[in-house]
Amino acid sequence: MYIPTHFAEERLELLHQLIHAHPLGTLVTLDTDGLNANHIPFEIAAPTEQAPYGILRAHIARNNPLWKTASKEVEALVVFQAAQHYISPGWYEEKQTSGKVVPTYNYAVVHAHGPLHVIDDAAWLHALLQRLTNRHESIQASPWKVDDAPADYIEKMLGAIIGIEIPLSKLAGKWKVSQNRPSADRQKVIQSLEDLNQRHPSSDATGMAKLVAGNSSDQ
Repeated sequence: MYIPTHFAEERLELLHQLIHAHPLGTLVTLDTDGLNANHIPFEIAAPTEQAPYGILRAHIARNNPLWKTASKEVEALVVFQAAQHYISPGWYEEKQTSGKVVPTYNYAVVHAHGPLHVIDDAAWLHALLQRLTNRHESIQASPWKVDDAPADYIEKMLGAIIGIEIPLSKLAGKWKVSQNRPSADRQKVIQSLEDLNQRHPSSDATGMAKLVAGNSSDQ
């Protein structure tokens, strides 16, 4: 991924926060037919001595050939994306003077790299499912739990999936959120996104406004 210095984000806690907040990752692997992409919700675990950038864990359908065909010679790549939004040149002060402005697109992404390991262990999978379920059900009025389903049914479902684990060897973050614009332009971008959200409600508009605001202090 091309990352100009002013868009680079290297703080591990922020990279993990993005993954945690936007867990649906695009897993890219090399297999016998070329590049393969799968869209999978992951959890991110804390770094260890063997995995200095953390560990990604997830599960896939046993019928998915990924766990058999992914190359062991090439590391997997998982892409996570937060808010993204079009930025109009009409929001810049320069539009009113020289007119020398063009549109752009803002976004925040994390690229996670590491070897893909297959975990075919019912206890490991059961614990993963409980963690994932408890996390995503926590906002429900009456959270569903894995143990709410019959034990024999869960056992059958566990047999239909397989685990994957990626100890991360590299994390690359790119926060393209108007850091290269003057302070006045960044404030106008924030205000314009908030105004746009009033007319056309969008979580990406509000999310991007927060990202720009969080990176708006002059360097």
